[in-house]
Amino acid sequence: MDATIRRRLTFWAPFVLALLLALAWLFRPQPVPVDLATVERGPLLVTVSDDGETRVRDVFAVSAPIAGLMRRIELEVGDPVEAQRTVIARIEPSDPAFLDPRSAAEARAARDAAAAARAYAQAQLERMLAERDFAISEYERIESLAERQVVSQNEREAAQRRARAAIAAVEEARAALRMRESELEQAKARLIAPGRSTPATEGDCNCIRVYSPVSGTVLRINSRSERVVTPGELLVEVGDPRRLEIVVDLLSEDAVRVRAGQRAIIEGWGGEEPLEGTVRRVEPFGFMRVSALGIEEQRVNVIIDITSPRERWQRLGHGYRVVPSIVLWEAQDVLLVPLSALFRQGESWAVFVAENGRAKLRTVEIGQQNGLVAEVRSGLEPGERVVLHPGDRVTDGTRITPRGSG
Repeated sequence: MDATIRRRLTFWAPFVLALLLALAWLFRPQPVPVDLATVERGPLLVTVSDDGETRVRDVFAVSAPIAGLMRRIELEVGDPVEAQRTVIARIEPSDPAFLDPRSAAEARAARDAAAAARAYAQAQLERMLAERDFAISEYERIESLAERQVVSQNEREAAQRRARAAIAAVEEARAALRMRESELEQAKARLIAPGRSTPATEGDCNCIRVYSPVSGTVLRINSRSERVVTPGELLVEVGDPRRLEIVVDLLSEDAVRVRAGQRAIIEGWGGEEPLEGTVRRVEPFGFMRVSALGIEEQRVNVIIDITSPRERWQRLGHGYRVVPSIVLWEAQDVLLVPLSALFRQGESWAVFVAENGRAKLRTVEIGQQNGLVAEVRSGLEPGERVVLHPGDRVTDGTRITPRGSG
């Protein structure tokens, strides 16, 4: 019996051992496929960016100085203008308004009263002329008698005074007549009906000419057609397109890291290469803007001057879209690790380093970072490979294999 069992065990033992080995091989832990990146030295730029737009630094809004009929504006957008020489617009005074029946009757009565007052002033003048002529003739008669000492000196002086008073009264009557004539013309003017019989031409246009305040280019025309305008109404905007700046509104938490003098890289403007710029001013006043997702955001305007030669960006105009990136920090030779390899380990940053086919947990110290890579201050060496996007399957000591390798 013992010999039979031993023979059976001897016969089946190799098969059982092979089965156990096959099961162990089938159920052994498999290496986790991962993406790896090499830690290298290189330049690092830390920037903050957002959509911005170009604008002429000093835009002058030309407005209507009076109410009236503006002639059609002959200028085109983009036309050059010269300060105090180029006519922007020509404005005629407004036509009088229509009178309602009661106002018309009152105006006619005022006209008749002014005509009567003028007639009265004319009669007064005639009377004063007669009195002046009499006073002068009387003075001349008494003057001749005084030379023969027939009349006293008092009578001579009294006649002279009456002559002068009569002359002054004539001038007073003439002034009163002119005043009454002006009142009559004013009363008649109130009865002038609106409307022009024939269109006025350039030669006979009693127009106010509006000149360009500065030399530059027409940026925008509010309306070119002939129309009635009111005082202060915007007609044209002019400015010098050679003095172009960029305004970008940043989130307030980003704007506090920006200061005047920082370098800016301007992309997304349509050219093949980015433009260079410099931050000129960070405005101290923030404002609220609702984002496309309906979120209220506090924004701050940052003004950037373009420092690249104008020959490179001369086709840029007022209100063009650009994407400026303001450089907050930069270095030419630092050790870099992808941000996708970093994760929090307690209060520190950590990565998984590939060593001999296994993932080794390592704590690192990082410095500056942008949206792609971070500066490594300690914990890694150039040439080491780190695991990108480590998942739950990767732990300290896990066997790993590069994704895509056989």
